[in-house]
Amino acid sequence: MITPRDLVCHELIGLPIAVARSTDDSKVGLTGTVVDESRNMLIIETTDGRRSVAKDECAFHFTLPQGERVEVEGAVLVARPEDRIKKLGKKMGCDHGRM
Repeated sequence: MITPRDLVCHELIGLPIAVARSTDDSKVGLTGTVVDESRNMLIIETTDGRRSVAKDECAFHFTLPQGERVEVEGAVLVARPEDRIKKLGKKMGCDHGRM
């Protein structure tokens, strides 16, 4: 189970997301579901199509499967997903992204 403490060492694809803050004002308030992730970007499926958002320029609100909302600074997420899961999983004692 994903908890607020270990969210960053789990897979983000499939989670509901909202852009809480951004250096690009046009991204603030963007909501949808994470459909893909690269080292520097999150791809969000919105009602208006897919939007790419730079991780290091934003803070995000993720909604966990149990309904809890968690804010994450995007800079913490900057890494290839598999590297972030492995590195942070070891550091935080997570289960390496397995749900």
